[in-house]
Amino acid sequence: MPFNVVLVTPEIPQNTGNIIRLCANTGARLHLIEPLGFDLSQKNLRRASLDYRHLADVAVHQSLDSVLEATDLSRVFACEVGGTKNYTEVEYQDGDTVIFGSEGTGLLDDVMSKMLPGNRIEIPMMPSNRSINLSNAVAVVLYEMWRQQSFAGKELPTPESQEYFS
Repeated sequence: MPFNVVLVTPEIPQNTGNIIRLCANTGARLHLIEPLGFDLSQKNLRRASLDYRHLADVAVHQSLDSVLEATDLSRVFACEVGGTKNYTEVEYQDGDTVIFGSEGTGLLDDVMSKMLPGNRIEIPMMPSNRSINLSNAVAVVLYEMWRQQSFAGKELPTPESQEYFS
């Protein structure tokens, strides 16, 4: 079962486009929570996601509650500055969900209050910095999740594919 990435009210189309591409390449499902700060057909979104949109499993939801109602809350992780544990301290399982906030506000208190205290994760940063780019944050956490699953689903290189790199 693939991982789930949830973006709550994303604002920047280029970030979402990059995340669409990332999810296509890792097999994760992407859930976008309205309102979105852009139109899904916007040129910047298409440019950032390149031709991966048809390869990604993307769903748009009117509210976060519609996603959470269908999810085991014990396997939902909220990534936010000031989380209770480092994102690498979690033992991720197939089907886990990780939630990220918008570029401008992060995850608001009403979302954080729905999360189990031990499921609030953070990415370490230098103390004087506020945050890292949303698409970078998703990549850091999602690749750790996938790494822990030994990159399940990844095709192993064939001798023919290796010739290209020799």
